[in-house]
Amino acid sequence: MTFKAGDLLKTDDNLQEILKDENEFTAKARIFQISLDAGMAQGAEDLAAAYNAGVKLNKDYPQPFWKRLTQARTLAGHSALDLAIQMQALLAKNKDPQFTLEFPFPPGSAVEPPALRRVQSGMVMPEADGDVLQTTMLESGVVQALCKLAGNPGDPAKTLQQFQTGPVRVARETFLLAAAKFLYDESAVFGTSQADQPQRLRAMLDQSLAALHEVPETKETKALVAKIQAAIKKMPLT
Repeated sequence: MTFKAGDLLKTDDNLQEILKDENEFTAKARIFQISLDAGMAQGAEDLAAAYNAGVKLNKDYPQPFWKRLTQARTLAGHSALDLAIQMQALLAKNKDPQFTLEFPFPPGSAVEPPALRRVQSGMVMPEADGDVLQTTMLESGVVQALCKLAGNPGDPAKTLQQFQTGPVRVARETFLLAAAKFLYDESAVFGTSQADQPQRLRAMLDQSLAALHEVPETKETKALVAKIQAAIKKMPLT
């Protein structure tokens, strides 16, 4: 399986193909796709932030960093937008009180790779090493995303154990709250300091609110709603 082999981009392509039409595999594939999108967007955005730091430290030779920064932000934007699309479909078509994660635990580690620090410090990496770092960051993002979506933020060991004992069943509100946080956090890729795509930014924020609408109100959810509403108010009128 491409996912277990660490080929997350190919896994993404395969899931997109399944989700083109409603079929017997759609519901399971959508949960998988949301988990993958959330993690890949986060991993790519963290990678982009590292290359952005590298650009600032290499003003005389920024080209290698700009290239990788652009690639990472493009990937983050693609994954973030698809996350919003799949979440919209999930909320409309799946009313189950639990969601089931029926796929293997991803390869990789949640631990920050040493190579990321080298990029942040302005060190130019060989092309092959840059490819490896991208794969590592995407894997790390997906591991962290699954921990949050499964209700175990920051605990890969516990999440791995759950996946090893069979399909992981997650309460609807747990999954949706984590997804809402991802939608809000990853909306930044469409902000004025990055892609500057207000329509996509608004779509991400609106979808985050839609997910939160189905989650019982708590102090945490009220704080997140306030942040989203504040972000919407700051957007220019179109």
